Amino acid sequence: MNLRAMQADDLDAVAALESHISPGPWTRNIFRDCMQAGYDAWIMEDDAGVLVAFGVLSTGAAEAHVLNLGVAPSLRRRGFGRHMLQHLLCRASQLGAQRAFLEVRVSNTGAQDLYRSQGFHEIGVRLNYYRNEEGREDALVLSLSLLPSVNQLKEG
Repeated sequence: MNLRAMQADDLDAVAALESHISPGPWTRNIFRDCMQAGYDAWIMEDDAGVLVAFGVLSTGAAEAHVLNLGVAPSLRRRGFGRHMLQHLLCRASQLGAQRAFLEVRVSNTGAQDLYRSQGFHEIGVRLNYYRNEEGREDALVLSLSLLPSVNQLKEG
């Protein structure tokens, strides 16, 4: 797998994957605007150059926000989402973030399991946050400290 910064040439493929996996997808222009705003935007490709996953991260004021993370449906549960998430969290830490946040659909239990396995915990709910086929859906707000724990400091 190849993990690299998203480029303008990737926008069509990223937007196509997003429209395939999300009931309320970001548009190509949203991804473009994120790149133009300087957000960390990444893609993962297989050896043939086919898009496997993408992720978008914003950082500022010692906080990071995982804005979007997607994995091709046929390739889920193989570690690609975990790898992308870990990469985004590493980038967040490198950029000075001390805490990371994200929102996840209440119906997306697979993503919730991934985030919780990486240490995220629920801190709130955003009502009617996401669009879906029925109208709107709530989002869980999750948070993760990026600072070393006391136990990690003792071990180091």
